[in-house]
Amino acid sequence: MARMARTSPTRKRRVQKGKRRFRDRGGKEWKGSIVDYKEVDLLHKFLTASSKMMSRKRAGTNAREQRDIRRAIKRARYLALLPFTGT
Repeated sequence: MARMARTSPTRKRRVQKGKRRFRDRGGKEWKGSIVDYKEVDLLHKFLTASSKMMSRKRAGTNAREQRDIRRAIKRARYLALLPFTGT
């Protein structure tokens, strides 16, 4: 017989109010979905040390903002404003 994973339906994750797993990467100057590929300093905040794009969960953005950031990063890379690989 195959072993089944033990899961408890009564067990819940503890989530503290007001506590985020990752800090807000955008900072105070980040106002939402207005992203331009020429704002290299802002786009750098959404890249890891190896120049990978951060996930939505880690960046703290919603789906629309993440799409705008992704598009801006790809345009900036194409125009050589951002690196394709880490430094």
